Amino acid sequence: MASKSFTVLDLLDLELKGHNSLNLKCVSGRRGLSRKITIPDVNRPGLALSGFYDSFAHQRVQLFGRGENAYLSKIIKEKNLDTIRQLFSYSIPCCVFTHGFIPPSEFISISEDSGCPVLLTDLESTEFSTRLLRAFSDIFALRKSMHGVFVEVYGLGILILGSSGVGKSETALELIERGHRLVADDIVEIRCVNGNMVLGQGPNKMISHHMEIRGLGIINIQQLYGVGAIREQKQVQLVVKLEEWDAQKVYDRLGTEENTMDLLGVKIPMLEIPVKPGRNIPIILETAAMNERLKTMGYFSAREFNQNVLKWIESTEAESTYYGNDDIY
Repeated sequence: MASKSFTVLDLLDLELKGHNSLNLKCVSGRRGLSRKITIPDVNRPGLALSGFYDSFAHQRVQLFGRGENAYLSKIIKEKNLDTIRQLFSYSIPCCVFTHGFIPPSEFISISEDSGCPVLLTDLESTEFSTRLLRAFSDIFALRKSMHGVFVEVYGLGILILGSSGVGKSETALELIERGHRLVADDIVEIRCVNGNMVLGQGPNKMISHHMEIRGLGIINIQQLYGVGAIREQKQVQLVVKLEEWDAQKVYDRLGTEENTMDLLGVKIPMLEIPVKPGRNIPIILETAAMNERLKTMGYFSAREFNQNVLKWIESTEAESTYYGNDDIY
């Protein structure tokens, strides 16, 4: 799990579209575009501009909204530039002016001397902060790569794991044939977003929707089945471990106990499915997907079955069945 190295230049180069776009451009301090952003958060430097630098969060992106811009104009009009120089004496990643405000020439000059990038956006402060933090949540998310196949079945993201040759890709191919979608084959990159959601995708958009089928070779799912058979990313909601059938192992036959797998600190429901000739694994996974969706809606089939059996055992009908009327009296 590698640490993320993210610079101001990377921030400018983000390919975000529509309601995610940051609309950023650099107006000064270009030689500092290689500065790293280490904390995925923003700071409003109003107190710093007034001269109070105790607990100044200088490691964050500094956001200049209406209030900061108005106060900045005031101190520049009063020729009080020492506060601005003190601001840039800290290792600030960059400064961002919202609402399309053009920074004063004095501010730009001092930022150039310090090598701190000054960026400009036409978005309002609140909207820009929301979009930036959303982007940071994705960029700085914990992530790792796993060997497996990731598919969407009935809207549920299922991560299929198992040893090499157990039939992961073949199972996924049958699911695609039945109208479900492929997210990634062979290598699945997962990342934790907001601390409680695990998203999965392929590590490379160019090869993620290709599959390797032994004896057949590499196939392109998008070309064979159309764009409706693929998906770029999906939340991991169920983990299925395929394994060769072991006659000595006791497999769960009731399903009353819920097993989970820890993925980046998030507990994901997990099923162990034994594989042997005659078992239709794709149909089992379809059933597992529908059953998991029922659980999220509050209906637990195995537990209900267990409760009904217990009620039946406690009833007089059960006593009559087992003992007969002559044995009861």
